Amino acid sequence: MTRSARIRRAALATGCVTALAATLFTAAGAHADPAPAAAPDIDVKAVKADLDQLQSIADANGGNRAHGKPGHKASIDFLKGKLDKAGFKTQVQEFDNNGATGYNLVADWPGGDESKTVMAGAHVDSVDAGPGINDNGSGSAGILEVALAVAKSDLKPAKHLRFAWFGDEEDGMVGSQSYVQKLGADAKKIDAYLNFDMIGSPNPGYFVYDDDARLEKVFKDWFAAKNIATEKETEGDGRSDHASFKDAGVAVGGLFSGADYKKTEEQAKNWGGEAGKAFDACYHQSCDTSKNIDDKALDTNTDAIAAAIWQLSS
Repeated sequence: MTRSARIRRAALATGCVTALAATLFTAAGAHADPAPAAAPDIDVKAVKADLDQLQSIADANGGNRAHGKPGHKASIDFLKGKLDKAGFKTQVQEFDNNGATGYNLVADWPGGDESKTVMAGAHVDSVDAGPGINDNGSGSAGILEVALAVAKSDLKPAKHLRFAWFGDEEDGMVGSQSYVQKLGADAKKIDAYLNFDMIGSPNPGYFVYDDDARLEKVFKDWFAAKNIATEKETEGDGRSDHASFKDAGVAVGGLFSGADYKKTEEQAKNWGGEAGKAFDACYHQSCDTSKNIDDKALDTNTDAIAAAIWQLSS
């Protein structure tokens, strides 16, 4: 074989290998699993409409939605109706406290690995003094609209998705404790519990629960990408339903926009609003109405919830 023939044959072989590699690369790319879909933007107008409905329920039932009062059960019925229509499997769990029946609403989205369940929860009861629209209509409406977005997107998550609305949080997390007790050993199947209690405070901050590093990072990274400063939520640790899950050994996370303590100068610099005034001056009062909401905080936090649900369930 002449030298020129050897060169031609070597070039031909090299070209074949290159072509084969390109073909294999293209085929692999064609059959690779697609990247998880991005979470949709949650329409804050829809969240506000839910809050208006909760306000109307309170107005029609003595001005509140508290445990043992008709406004609480009416709130559960309102939420359940929307979730049933969207295709969730719902159940209402009853419990008793202080001589009155309380209610938890649990909504499961079909599919996903139930041994790795991702939960989002909020308490739906108010105090006796008022309608409880920020505390905690905001969290209740926020996760409702995220759940409805799951249904609208026909999301097929790898992990099972569950949403829950707990009763009688205001008397010491009674509803969530009842729920976790009924879970028993199945609590180990919960991969993450995310809690949302007050996400639309009128003089808002952006606080991220620091109980679990993995879940904290999900939220902190999302806010950092939006150039929004966050702080660790330690002021109210143990004061909401995540405590019931944490005590059972479940990894917990969540968001909070502030309650009755005052915003500092540094916080006002980072987040806007008024320093020296409470994050929510209507906390546990009759003025916690549908007017007691910061739309931007409500919108931002609800979008953050959606992003976390999409990421953690994929």
